[in-house]
Amino acid sequence: MLLTIDIGNTLTKYGVYENDTMIYRLTVPTVLTSTAAELYNHELDQNYSAVIISSVVPELKNVYQDFSNKYFNVEPIFVDNSLNLGLKINYVPAETLGVDRLVAAFAAVEKYGKPCLICDFGTATTIDAVNSKGEFLGGIITPGMDMMRESLFTKTSVLPLIKLRKPESVIGNSTVTSIQSGIYFGYVALVDGLIEKIIGELGDQPKIVATGGFAEVIAESSHKIETVDETLMLDGLRLVYETRFR
Repeated sequence: MLLTIDIGNTLTKYGVYENDTMIYRLTVPTVLTSTAAELYNHELDQNYSAVIISSVVPELKNVYQDFSNKYFNVEPIFVDNSLNLGLKINYVPAETLGVDRLVAAFAAVEKYGKPCLICDFGTATTIDAVNSKGEFLGGIITPGMDMMRESLFTKTSVLPLIKLRKPESVIGNSTVTSIQSGIYFGYVALVDGLIEKIIGELGDQPKIVATGGFAEVIAESSHKIETVDETLMLDGLRLVYETRFR
């Protein structure tokens, strides 16, 4: 059994694999003050041969190391951006490339081929490009939809904190639906526009893959996104383990 853990700023995802098949998946909030005991979930109880972790929250590294050692008796593997995954990294400086972006790009190439664009819709949104030569070119980072929602609430005096959803029409007939429309349809337009510009610079037609918490709802209205892959990061960690550590 292999346990994969993807620690994001907002959510942490766990995937349990038996050979190449995911048999269990769990998503929980990321809490910076968590202890190893608080991370424990009996549903994860398995006899693991390895635990592999990708994290963008360095404050939790020691906690997850204790968690893996204490509850599974396994020294965890922490993936970082120095690992050679077969992609030429054209990012300056290379050590500032987020490990989540690297693992997602590797997974997309392995699962869907190259060239490809990887759209990751989480706390922040990233859209990254890998060309037909297997070069990671970089991409864009922009605030996620939830950050926009919270910003409108915290940076204004009277605008409410709304629930994110796809409204029935672009023209909102209330403050709530106007905000929902501005964020949702504005974000879809932003994403499709950025993808179009990236493809223009890429000079090739890539496979366009979306992942992350908002991927499904954005893809519903996007004219550019082709595939939504909810387990891209966890599958990527499995592939990293199998190709680099097994």
